[in-house]
Amino acid sequence: MASIWPGPETPQDTPVEIAGWIAIPDPSGEDRRFILGPEAPCCPGCPPDAARMVEVLAAAPIAPRPGRIRLTGRWHRLPADDPAGWRWQLREARYAGLAEAPGPWLARRALLASLPLACVAATTACSAPPAAAETAALLAEASPMDLHSHAGRVILARLRQRPFEPVAAPMRDGGMRLIALAIVADTLTTHVTGDNRIQAFRRPEPGELAAHGEAAFARLATLVREQGLAVVTDQASLRALGAGPGIVVAAEGADFLEGRLEALEAAFTAHWLRHLQLVHYRVNELGDIQTEPPVHDGLTPFGAAVVRDCNRRGIVVDVAHATFLTVKGVVEATARPLVLSHTSITPRPGPRSRQITADHARLVASTGGVIGIWPPTTIFPTLRAYAEGMARMVDVVGVEHVGIGSDMQGLLSPAAFGDYRQTPELAAALLATGFSRAEAAKLLGGNYARVLAAVLPG
Repeated sequence: MASIWPGPETPQDTPVEIAGWIAIPDPSGEDRRFILGPEAPCCPGCPPDAARMVEVLAAAPIAPRPGRIRLTGRWHRLPADDPAGWRWQLREARYAGLAEAPGPWLARRALLASLPLACVAATTACSAPPAAAETAALLAEASPMDLHSHAGRVILARLRQRPFEPVAAPMRDGGMRLIALAIVADTLTTHVTGDNRIQAFRRPEPGELAAHGEAAFARLATLVREQGLAVVTDQASLRALGAGPGIVVAAEGADFLEGRLEALEAAFTAHWLRHLQLVHYRVNELGDIQTEPPVHDGLTPFGAAVVRDCNRRGIVVDVAHATFLTVKGVVEATARPLVLSHTSITPRPGPRSRQITADHARLVASTGGVIGIWPPTTIFPTLRAYAEGMARMVDVVGVEHVGIGSDMQGLLSPAAFGDYRQTPELAAALLATGFSRAEAAKLLGGNYARVLAAVLPG
């Protein structure tokens, strides 16, 4: 049996074994027809390359799962005028296991899954799946926090503005204590392209993004006031928060600075900015981004100055959307822990991927920082898969450096974790994945709380 990936040299109907990631699950839910790709999928902003995808026709249902899987079947080339646009097909496909051995956390999950059979064989008592009481105990000792959120429709739209939606009530219902609630600074200059990517389409006029930032911060303040959310601005208010719900004022992209360091002081003082993501979907004055070709070869001198000023004032620096070289520059410039608020890990990110490699993740962790795991269903089709995605990052950087990065109401696709009322379900999924209560409490919010305590003003 040949072991291959798409190639014209492979004879038609050859028995093969291939390995890849499920890029597009079966829309019918029957798990018999899906698309496999050679690299981990990123998001709707990174559409699949049809020339490299394989349409899988399964002999028996193959449930979606995170990670790289192995399949056996018979290889077929499709005609160039195939109506769906695919080039390759694997027929009579069968699941042959994971392509890589799981790390220690997923190995622990596999052990837990086998316990009921072991109990029958040994006729001794053993652990069952996490009960409601165990989940409740975890939530009671944890302080769930989200490193990146646009909940409530806080984003100030470029065209038609939609009304606010509830934030405080879902947080209370689910036990979510604190979220980094983010304005988006570059909205006026970006749009969704025909292939479902977010991309800058024009240069801003002088003063345009500064004015947009002011309006966006004002909208956030209105949402906070209307919904009675507490605002954490320093270590004392963090300690006094209790069960919440509260927010840290955040900005996704420092574009509103327009290259002026004094604008950071104004945002810190007037708008309570305490969490700043340096870049977003346009290459700004601070550094390069993952979704566009590099311009600056990493972090700019102005970007380094912003990082140092954030350290001095007590603003968390967020390196989401930044290239590896940009993050490397931030690591060299910072004296405080960083966060990378929303991503996930993959061995081979695509050219416009928002996912990161192990080396990229370790850079952030080396500062004592935290990486928030992002829940698009294109990567993690279920909440359990999302918990396992957190475990895969833990395998790389350790349990002290991973958290929740929901991108709530900011995704172009559905989310496995798309409502704060699901927080108890996520807690249960983490326990089922093999984490202890103490470990799961760190992932749910303890790690972000540690960074806030280290960075916020005293």
